[in-house]
Amino acid sequence: MPFAINETMGQYSELFMLLAAGTYTVAFIAFAWDLAKSSKALRAVDLKAAQAERTSKFPVGAGVGAGAGAAAAGAGADRTESHLAGPAGRAERPSSSVTIQGGAPSGAGKTADADMRYAAERRVPARVAVALTVLGVLIHAAGVVTRALGAGRVPWGNMYEFLTTGAFVAVAVFLLALIRRDLRFLGTFVVGLSIIMLVAASVAYWTPVGHLVPALQSYWLIIHVSIAVLSSALFTLTFAMSALQLVQAHRQKTVAAGGADKLGFMRLVPSALSLENLSYRINAIAFIGWTFTLMFGAIWAEKAWGRFWGWDTKEVWTFVIWVVYAGYLHARATRGWTGTRAAWLSIVGYLCVIFNFTIVNQFFNGLHSYSGL
Repeated sequence: MPFAINETMGQYSELFMLLAAGTYTVAFIAFAWDLAKSSKALRAVDLKAAQAERTSKFPVGAGVGAGAGAAAAGAGADRTESHLAGPAGRAERPSSSVTIQGGAPSGAGKTADADMRYAAERRVPARVAVALTVLGVLIHAAGVVTRALGAGRVPWGNMYEFLTTGAFVAVAVFLLALIRRDLRFLGTFVVGLSIIMLVAASVAYWTPVGHLVPALQSYWLIIHVSIAVLSSALFTLTFAMSALQLVQAHRQKTVAAGGADKLGFMRLVPSALSLENLSYRINAIAFIGWTFTLMFGAIWAEKAWGRFWGWDTKEVWTFVIWVVYAGYLHARATRGWTGTRAAWLSIVGYLCVIFNFTIVNQFFNGLHSYSGL
């Protein structure tokens, strides 16, 4: 009978995971719709502003009244544009003075303000997307809890459980961050990555509910793996920010050189500098968590196998990740590695995390072969 109950809980968990993935998919579409709709609205505002500026420079009618009317129209368009692009004076410094050059409308290089707050009236799809994401994370939480009840332990004893729990933590951290900062521009990327993680868990890493091997039956599993999951979730956020930073930096450089702004939706995203600064802060927090992951893993290894370090493949790659992110923090803080170089180094660190979880767990035999596959 207990086995039947556990199996039933496992089936409920899989159903909740499927429903969560479906809800995330709708939220992903809503986030993408917000970017597309807002980009179209901003493009229309830019065209009106450009037309008003041309009218003010070359008035059709003579007289003070006509000139004043054109100036008023231009000022009204500027106010509308400022209202849509964010509070005045908070645009990216290198692009705030961009005017019409080479056909690019004035204001095309502007980005979201440093406080990451946007005009509420044009973000209805984003609010719907956030509501759907909240619903999805609640369903996802039910899937994680029922998996734990079915297994009779914490639900991160194999790759399937680590991936599903990691996706939940990533989305939960994203939603918690929204309380302090308007990071809805990350919604498409974070929710999209979570969908990929859930699909990969169900298709490639599915494992039935079962007991753990003796080495994992320890309270250190809760301490060690929970911190690793949280750190990985934070690294996921910074990966998305670093990728956006590269795109935003290229866009700002193009617009500043007088090129056309072909990525208008990126005006909803903060400047490359703001993205870099926020990514650096989050990476610093995640690095501390990963340091504890490495330390607690060594303590657990001593209790389980009688040694703190044995150059196991998993141990080596956990240390490699620590070295990459330590190098990132050190290079940016003391060596002046800013801009795209810092973004690429952050991305390399996350790729190491992915490699450690997928390739190392599946294709390298060792004491940490707990994938359940």
